Amino acid sequence: MNAVTLSRRDFLAAGAVLGGLVIAFFVPGARRFALAQPAPAPLPPPNAFLRIGTDDTMTVLLARSEMGQGVWTTLPMLIAEELDADWTRIRVEHAPAAPAYAHTAFGVQMTGGSTSTWSEFDRYRQAGALARALLIAAAAERFGVAASDCGTKDGAVICGNDRARYGELAAAAAKLAPPATITLKNPKDWKIIGKATRRLDTPEKVTGRAQFGIDVHFDGLLSAVVARPPVFGGKVLSFDAAAARAVPGVRDVVQVPTGVAVVADHFWAAKLGRDALAVTWDAGPNAGLDSGRLREEFRDLAMSPGAVAARAGDAAAALASSAKVLTAEYAVPYLAHAAMEPLNCAVRIAPGKCEIWTGTQFQGVDQQVAAAITGLKPEQVEIHTLFLGGGFGRRATPTSDFVSEAVQVAKAAGKPVKTVWTREDDTRGGYYRPAYLHRLRVGLDAGGMPAAWAHTIVGQSIAVGTPFESMMIRDGVDALSVEGVADSPYLKEVAHHLVDLHSPRTGVPVLWWRSVGHSHTAFAMESMIDELAAAARRDPVQYRRTLLAQHPRHLGVLELAAERAGWGSKLPEGRARGIAVHESFGSWVAQVAEVSVENGRIRVHRVVCAIDCGIAVNPDGVAAQVESAVAYALSAALAGRIDFRDGRPQQSNFHDYPVLRLDEMPRVEVHIVPSTERPGGVGEPGVPPVAPAVANAVFALTGRRLRELPLQI
Repeated sequence: MNAVTLSRRDFLAAGAVLGGLVIAFFVPGARRFALAQPAPAPLPPPNAFLRIGTDDTMTVLLARSEMGQGVWTTLPMLIAEELDADWTRIRVEHAPAAPAYAHTAFGVQMTGGSTSTWSEFDRYRQAGALARALLIAAAAERFGVAASDCGTKDGAVICGNDRARYGELAAAAAKLAPPATITLKNPKDWKIIGKATRRLDTPEKVTGRAQFGIDVHFDGLLSAVVARPPVFGGKVLSFDAAAARAVPGVRDVVQVPTGVAVVADHFWAAKLGRDALAVTWDAGPNAGLDSGRLREEFRDLAMSPGAVAARAGDAAAALASSAKVLTAEYAVPYLAHAAMEPLNCAVRIAPGKCEIWTGTQFQGVDQQVAAAITGLKPEQVEIHTLFLGGGFGRRATPTSDFVSEAVQVAKAAGKPVKTVWTREDDTRGGYYRPAYLHRLRVGLDAGGMPAAWAHTIVGQSIAVGTPFESMMIRDGVDALSVEGVADSPYLKEVAHHLVDLHSPRTGVPVLWWRSVGHSHTAFAMESMIDELAAAARRDPVQYRRTLLAQHPRHLGVLELAAERAGWGSKLPEGRARGIAVHESFGSWVAQVAEVSVENGRIRVHRVVCAIDCGIAVNPDGVAAQVESAVAYALSAALAGRIDFRDGRPQQSNFHDYPVLRLDEMPRVEVHIVPSTERPGGVGEPGVPPVAPAVANAVFALTGRRLRELPLQI
């Protein structure tokens, strides 16, 4: 059990909401405090809180956005566990945007990096434990007994034959001083954490009651579609809006920093009005951007020394004396995020206030940007966070691009406006996963094991030009570009290694994409390890066992995935298996892919996954996230690419930027390693091993080594 000390100074008391009790907690820097306060209306937003109403409802407010990853259920489970809540009475709301909700590691209110559970694991449990302690104290006063004589179960305090529901006690509990300490449950006593739990947001989503950003509507809200430059970095020279204004339903045409917005009664009128616009563009400095030429530029850079990300021994000398040297080049393209819900944002600006309705991963930055545009204070910008129809990083831009544009449109129009991106706008709108090229030279000793490793990475930095640059870039190295290589367990076992980086600027706006740098580094590393195993004439699993002997969590998932996949057993004719193992976001994942080649196309039939994510708060949620990661990663591995010609993105919609179809989805089996370690991430770690596992299976089947994504025979 863990005891947390509270100070009177950090315990705040005021009026009440519904006569109930609100538990909040705030983390200034590294210090952790638990606070309790009855809530005035409106409640000043704390970092996260629990509200217990007199009607027995227990409402958990999320400092993180629900975008399909399951925090709508996982985080309430943490509170409910310590509170001994009646799970059927749990309700959930997104928290408002406020500095108090800043992420404890990143200092800004946001959702991403597979951090939601581990960042809130202690705080939400503390909130539940504090509420329980106060409710027990209130019940003890009512019953005339010592608090130690009382227990709790299913949303009630019990002492002998006396029983009081939490809703009955909430008002009295709100008036009490906090205990000196709160004690968290021993994990052996958990009844909710670690148990498979159905998602709380499922009923709303299957019935259509769930509100996403694109669903927002209220009286007086207009719609807008923006004409943006066809080349990144371009700008408007002139435009003729006569034909656009003639479209029925079009109310206005306004120029904004990102282009020209057509404002109308509804989306379709705005879309037709945008189509009718006559705009003359200055294509700007990126009009000559071409994917083929860019690849050659990257290749040339890879032949020269870059900024050093990791170094040990003398890699050049060790390569020269190696018994055998393997050289390989791996390449990955730009990728769009392709969330099911295209970007959208509704804005209403009034004197002294700006209201925003959207699905966002970056409330803290969005609020600051909107305040700067409107001339308001950040606290005068109210963000209503709706469900997100997928994010994958795209709804967390350091520039708040789609939110700031919507604010500019509403400001220029002088009316409430919902700015909606079409699917084509979304696909061609940038903030892609960067394209990368890896050049590797690995020297083997007489036993076929790596003795020297030289690895050059070329690709754009996500952090350059953002507020995160000073934190993420050191000595010219963007940590996001080299994660998964510079810290690879394989390199730790190679006495002579060098990892260096080139970060060219291409004019293409880039951003984190599901699993960020690991999305390309795992492909290069795990494919190369397979190449080394083949050169050494060793079984790929056995070869990895040797290299990972000192890395038990890598080894654990490797062994589990291989065992459950039946590694080494006979497969039907025309099928083969490939394996990959990778650590990212504090979790370890191994995957075995079973593939065939049908009519010249790769078909993935089965993916067996083993994940060690520490404590699995909701095993059902973990399995669902890994399954979704496989689908997402396979879409990219088999088909995803954004190409440029004459500066223009060539892909536009799901016909030429396809995502996995139902009949293409393999059978996915997820096996969770039992663990008492602190939770790691889950939303992203399932992505990195997919592409190399499939590529390695194709090699096992055909003898062809595929070193470029998307994988094509």
